[in-house]
Amino acid sequence: MLVHTGTKKIVLNLRDPDRVTTVIPTAKKFMYKGHELVAVPHKIEETKMLRNLGFNAPGPIKHYYEWSGEYAPFAAQRETSEFLTLHSRAFCLNDMGTGKTLATLWAYDYLRSLGVLHKALIISPLSTLDRTWGDEIFRHFPHLNFTVLYGTKERRVKLLKSEADIYLINHDGIKVIEKEINENPDIDLIVIDEIASFRNAGTARWRSLKKIIASRSRVWGLTGTPTPNAPTDAWAQCRLISPERVPGYFGQWKNAVMRQLSQFKWVAKESATEQVHDAMQPAIRFSRDDCVDLPPCIWQERHVPMTAEQKTAYTAMLGKLAMEYQGDAVVAANEAVKMQKLLQIACGVVYGDDRQHVYLPAMPRIEVVREVVEEAGTKVIVFVPFKGVLSYVATKLAEDFTVESISGDTPKHERDRIFHAFQQLAEPRVLVAQPAAMSHGLTLTAASTVVWFAPVTSNEIYEQANARVTRPGQKHTQFVVNVEGSDVERRLYARLRDKQKLQGLLLDMVRGVS
Repeated sequence: MLVHTGTKKIVLNLRDPDRVTTVIPTAKKFMYKGHELVAVPHKIEETKMLRNLGFNAPGPIKHYYEWSGEYAPFAAQRETSEFLTLHSRAFCLNDMGTGKTLATLWAYDYLRSLGVLHKALIISPLSTLDRTWGDEIFRHFPHLNFTVLYGTKERRVKLLKSEADIYLINHDGIKVIEKEINENPDIDLIVIDEIASFRNAGTARWRSLKKIIASRSRVWGLTGTPTPNAPTDAWAQCRLISPERVPGYFGQWKNAVMRQLSQFKWVAKESATEQVHDAMQPAIRFSRDDCVDLPPCIWQERHVPMTAEQKTAYTAMLGKLAMEYQGDAVVAANEAVKMQKLLQIACGVVYGDDRQHVYLPAMPRIEVVREVVEEAGTKVIVFVPFKGVLSYVATKLAEDFTVESISGDTPKHERDRIFHAFQQLAEPRVLVAQPAAMSHGLTLTAASTVVWFAPVTSNEIYEQANARVTRPGQKHTQFVVNVEGSDVERRLYARLRDKQKLQGLLLDMVRGVS
């Protein structure tokens, strides 16, 4: 097999040329130096037909696409993009941190350039709409326009009517404008990011999604953890992407992959993993361990909206700081203390003058951390800067995962027990900790994912805390997730990542310096 890029043909030397020409009408026989060869147009449909005939034909994207963006794709991203271009309905089960967002956008961009696709609707968690999908489109695809469908129903409908190549919407948003999406025939690609969130077919958003994708030509489901709780999680996802591969009723699937031990206790059958693998096809899967060309550490920002109470307190504090700045009350000497006040509000706790804690609703931030832990699929360290909110975060996460927590008050013998269990045993899954309480010396390579509930105001603590997973013995690419919901947090994370000085950040904010 030879790919002739000049003519965009795949050339085959076959004993039985009719085996191809009778199946692929566009294939042509020709003579070359006394040999009868077959030339097949190197296009999407012809490549798929060749593969169905047993030929390992490469996807056209690998030969003719100029990969848009700031840098060349990793090997896993090339394979993933190729796979998606050749499958109308498919799962991408690559690990978090392997670049599946950008690989998906490259696949869409290539098919769009061919006229195979027109507009895309990307359905993702709210925390990744702007900070992940929006940022990747902005940085790597300047020729594409995108719109985030968020806000009231009226606003979403108006934005959907605006001209864009890609529409971004959160998981629950599809219920709000399901009818309007279905009335937009130009949307011919649906991407479901973290499709495992749709593992319950009894929810309103699953039913809305089922209706939306019914008439679409291409649907791609993305997740690194398809069965976070049990093999039964796969059924509802398969009913969206590959319904013919699972039974029509959930009970039938449950009986196939689970064994009942008592009235309320079920366990997975030995064959469950293989059954899930067979059902979730076609699929591509790369773990972080497979991607040898990934950088040693990957950063991601997750945006979380502040609650109304947090917004009120944050705005009032900023106004107060602006007034104090005008009166020369905000100076370098007290800047860090005042910045801590803003970070406390973002975390959902404020320290009064009497050191009593005043709590503000902050469940959206907890939900984002829960999302990340579930997506990670492995052990995770969650750093919480303030002791006053640490136990609250640990308690909430413990509703879904096994959790231990460490603060500056944790006795040494208890710390030793927790560190040993986290590093050597299957449980706990999550370690919630004050970064200053464990930022030096420790080796915690059982985790490769670090989540910051909010930023700290020390370059040293940030760097050293992240280094707990970047130690000898770490076999995985590290993934650091910065959770943010305010301007001060975004600015802090940017400086922490680049190891810039933090002094003057708040003064720049109140002066209006970007």
